[in-house]
Amino acid sequence: MTETPTMRAISQDTLGTPDVLHEVRVPRPVAGLGEILVRVHAAGVNPTDWKHRAGLPWMREPKPILGWDVSGVVEQAGVGVTLFKPGDEVFGMLPYPRGAGGYAEYAKATARSFTHKPANLDHVHAAALPLAALTAHQALIDTADLQPGQRVLIHAAAGGVGHLAVQIAKARGAYVIGTASEPKHELVRGLGADEVIDYRRADFVDAVDAGSLDVVLDTVGGETRGRSLGLLRRGGTLVTLVFSPDDTADATKAADLGVRLEGLLVESDHAGMRAIAGLAAEGRLRPEIDATFPLAEAAKAHAHGETGRTTGKLVLTLG
Repeated sequence: MTETPTMRAISQDTLGTPDVLHEVRVPRPVAGLGEILVRVHAAGVNPTDWKHRAGLPWMREPKPILGWDVSGVVEQAGVGVTLFKPGDEVFGMLPYPRGAGGYAEYAKATARSFTHKPANLDHVHAAALPLAALTAHQALIDTADLQPGQRVLIHAAAGGVGHLAVQIAKARGAYVIGTASEPKHELVRGLGADEVIDYRRADFVDAVDAGSLDVVLDTVGGETRGRSLGLLRRGGTLVTLVFSPDDTADATKAADLGVRLEGLLVESDHAGMRAIAGLAAEGRLRPEIDATFPLAEAAKAHAHGETGRTTGKLVLTLG
């Protein structure tokens, strides 16, 4: 009998703190119909990873293997796959939130969850892009329809989503205002922001004229979201990544002001990944890497991320 191939992966037996994460050996996946199997070279780490690890309201059991962002090389292409062949370098986001499985030596997903990795990005930088860049792209381009010359405010502009959103908005030709602590201003300006507001020393509401914005990207939630609504022109759009369907106060305020309030949950998106790859290939989109950790130190990566002091992205490496 042929022995089933196995792989290293990071798993957890219970919800909890970073120390619940541990290395295991599990059967290696096999590419099914319309799927590819990717040998993972690097896996991105996102805030949603540690939120799932600790437990979310709709979760009763932990995911067997966390992680949605991967960059690597196609090992197998399933029946019906025409976009990729074994040996192709690819990167992408596993279906969110139902998928996951990036913290492992191999990961599989539908082929159109991926696109070809730009030659000018190594696997670490490629793995840092998918979930955060797709979030920014789906918020600014697909949802808000950001146009050249429009004014956009990006909260937490040095964060994982924020620093990519600044670059995507600039590539679109927008006028970009970002909020960040003063030590991160040089980075945010270097990414292309036209103005940067130190949220620790100035109230962003006082720094931006009421009714002067076309788009706001809210990555913070709470009072920040509600107070941002008044900065939009009538017909403007605020896209929030931190929302609850039960939170109706801001929706009522948005309606009274004549602006759109949209809550976004990122989706796997082949067209979006191709757009992101195109921007990266042109040198107009590049993630800032805060730190890398070997796969076995995923718990350390989570602990580092949960400090809330990261600039850019965290990535796990797999040799």
